[in-house]
Amino acid sequence: MNKASILKEIIEQRRSIFPKDYADTEISQEVLEEILNAATLAPNHKRTKPWRFKIFKGEEKAQLASEMQAIYKAITPEQLFLEKKYNDIGFKINKANVVVSIVVNFSGMVPEWEEIAAVSMAVQNMYLTCTANNIGCYWSSPKIVDELKNSLTIEENQKCLGLFYMGNME
Repeated sequence: MNKASILKEIIEQRRSIFPKDYADTEISQEVLEEILNAATLAPNHKRTKPWRFKIFKGEEKAQLASEMQAIYKAITPEQLFLEKKYNDIGFKINKANVVVSIVVNFSGMVPEWEEIAAVSMAVQNMYLTCTANNIGCYWSSPKIVDELKNSLTIEENQKCLGLFYMGNME
C-alpha cells in the first residue's frame, strides 16, 4: 500500500472515541511519545511552536478529575447542578488512560488566530497518530477549563483550549 493510500485510510478512520469505549490497558510510553512528537510537527508561522501540553496520568489524572468536579460544583448554581454531569466529569477523566491539556501560547509575533490554528493542527496530528496506533481519543473543551489556570500553570499570554482524552481500544 502506498503512502497516500495509507494516509487516506487513517484520515477516513479518524473519529472522536469517548472514554466509555476505552480498554483498561495502559498506552505504552513509546506510543505516547510518538503521539506527542507528531503534535510538535504541526506547521506554525515564525516557528513560534505555540502548543503547550501537560500530560495527566495516574494520581495527577485522579487529582484533575477531583478538581474539575469541585469546580463544576462551585460554579454551577444549585438549581442547575446535575449529579449526572458531576459524575460524568470524574468518570471520563478516570476512564481515560491519559489526559493531555491543550494550551495555546500567544507569542505576539503573529495573529492569535494563527497560533490557535497551529495548535489545532497539532491536535489533528495527535488524532491521526492515535488512529494509526488504535488509540481512542477526543478533544473536549468544557467551560471548566477556564478555571484550571492554577493547576495548569497557565501564564498571562496563554489560554487552555481543552483536554485531549486517550485510551487503548478493546
